Amino acid sequence: QVQLVESGGGSVQAGGSLLLSCEISGYIYSSNYCMGWFRQAPGKVREGVAAIDSDGSTTYVDSVKGRFTISQDNAKNTLYLQMNSLKPEDTDAYLCAAAHGTHCGMAYWEYNYWGQGTQVTVSS
Repeated sequence: QVQLVESGGGSVQAGGSLLLSCEISGYIYSSNYCMGWFRQAPGKVREGVAAIDSDGSTTYVDSVKGRFTISQDNAKNTLYLQMNSLKPEDTDAYLCAAAHGTHCGMAYWEYNYWGQGTQVTVSS
């Protein structure tokens, strides 16, 4: 049973930074998985924010390029999202996800496992 647990959300002012973490358990963190971060507001479609392939290649949605960085620590079975220069429009629940395979896209239906989410609120 795969389990993903996010942490690190909170409230910050515009221009601030947050580091989100996602601890992964229940399976061997092998090269056969890739990971992603999504965000979702109530009543809206889940949006892909960043993804990282098994080889370390990364993909970002245009709105966060240059501000957010996705990374992983295989030794700690942890996925990170460093968020800098935060804007009020970044306010959402952020969820990490895992997918079978070596390449992860930005579509939520590609992913097999999900965390519960952590709230990020950015005030102006």
